[in-house]
Amino acid sequence: MNARKHRFAWEAMVLAMLTGILSGDGLAEQGAYFAKKKYVPKPLPVFGAVKDKLPSPVYDEDPDYVRCYWKAWELAFRNFHEPAPQSGYVSQFIDAAFNQNIFLWDTCFLTMFCNYAHPYVPGICSLDNFYAKQHEDGEICREINRTTGKDFTPWVNREGRPLFSRWGYDWEKGQKQVDVIYKGRPVPTPAPRLTLDSLNHPIFAWAELESYRITADKARLELVWQPLVKYHQALEKYLMQGNGLYITDSASMDNATRNIYLESGGTGIDISSEMVLFARNLSEIAENLGKPRQAEQYRRKADELVGLINKLMWDDERQFYFDLSLDGRRAPVKSIAAFWTLLAKVAAPSQAEVLAAELKNSATFATLHRVPTLAADEGGFNPDGGYWNGAVWAPTEKMVVRGLENYGYDELAREIAMNHLHNVVEVYKQTGTLWENYAPQSVSRGKPSRGDFVGWTGIGPIEFLIEYVIGIKADAVANVVTWDIRSSKRVGVEKFWFGGKTVSLLSRQPDARQIRRVTALSDGDFRLKIKFNGRTKTIDVPANESVEADI
Repeated sequence: MNARKHRFAWEAMVLAMLTGILSGDGLAEQGAYFAKKKYVPKPLPVFGAVKDKLPSPVYDEDPDYVRCYWKAWELAFRNFHEPAPQSGYVSQFIDAAFNQNIFLWDTCFLTMFCNYAHPYVPGICSLDNFYAKQHEDGEICREINRTTGKDFTPWVNREGRPLFSRWGYDWEKGQKQVDVIYKGRPVPTPAPRLTLDSLNHPIFAWAELESYRITADKARLELVWQPLVKYHQALEKYLMQGNGLYITDSASMDNATRNIYLESGGTGIDISSEMVLFARNLSEIAENLGKPRQAEQYRRKADELVGLINKLMWDDERQFYFDLSLDGRRAPVKSIAAFWTLLAKVAAPSQAEVLAAELKNSATFATLHRVPTLAADEGGFNPDGGYWNGAVWAPTEKMVVRGLENYGYDELAREIAMNHLHNVVEVYKQTGTLWENYAPQSVSRGKPSRGDFVGWTGIGPIEFLIEYVIGIKADAVANVVTWDIRSSKRVGVEKFWFGGKTVSLLSRQPDARQIRRVTALSDGDFRLKIKFNGRTKTIDVPANESVEADI
């Protein structure tokens, strides 16, 4: 049986005994730093009624890509929810529908493809419900009951002990409590509200900036600034090890072979890099909000942590980043966690070059379906998936692709995105649906994995289709759309929304001279940068005026 099946059996027992009400009792009001306090009821969007408002891709080269796109939206619409009465949630939300809980990092990735249907569907507002449940010390539980709004009971530190992991990494034997040992720093006081299992993958700020790129909604950044600052403070307080790096456990990647090396206070390359990313994101948000002092403060935090990661977690001999065990030894497992260093801009250019080479290495990460969560030459690698021991997951695909773009490896990023989407579409053609994860060494779903999963799997059929197959990326803050046309046939998108305007873009099939005609129509002014066949052209598109250009 897989890890989550064991987990669910144990969950059911715990919930039957405790009813999930323990968390929050006797504590100060949650959500004090988030200004939105009340849900204003409105009808949930219905796929049949909203479909005509969503971006409509045109890709004559392979209509199955378009069919898969619409299947992803159909599945997503099944997972839109209104807050349950008495839950304390303040916004409609999309949920992975994995179990009875909403999940922090799942929801962050769900918002990323929902950005392309803003403002017609619950997207970035799904994060509101986590901010509304933030504890007074800044902690946010990564898993909250969808109906009651209570923190998932096992992740609540009801014993009032110093930080510990309730699960550890021993999924086969059920519950296991592992105390976190801090080396070289005092034990933080007071005790945290939550357990270590709950405090990981701090990517709220990244999700907020991904949304800002599409919406240019500065008021949203103002709204979330204080919750993000408080959350960062809580993670610094409780997760920073004495070496300045950050602690995680099996909750980071459920059943991964790396987990045994993280026991009792080991530090993860993923969580440490994510804290660099968090600080960089806060710096960027502060700049946008006119807070130069705070922007500089978070830049310094990021730079200091980068220095520690490169000193302690980079292995010159093995040319890779590794987790550290509690005693400071580098773990021997080469996993996808290392590539968070690209997204967070931790790696120096020379290190990024080595990591990019690993992503092209068929012996490690360039599997048939890229990119596996565990290197193919590692012990424990499962060619059929094995959850976090080889499977290919949409969130880590997104992380790798964006990270490569940070260092100018745009072609490799596109190659990986296209590979992922191609395999997702092929499995969709075989099975008629989308899956939680995929096998790395065959064109098939991961074993184990859930079907009808959107879920973060929508990143491929929706976001990757728009950005890498059709080739459209928007920068709403700069009011610019960049269109990199690669298809040999008619391609484009109608009703593409960004920055408060709706745009239709269509490129006809090239003529005999390899000249393409592009047509653009928008209800608001914007600038269009077109790339095709090594040529570039920039045109200004006025509101409500059809513009044609040859390139």
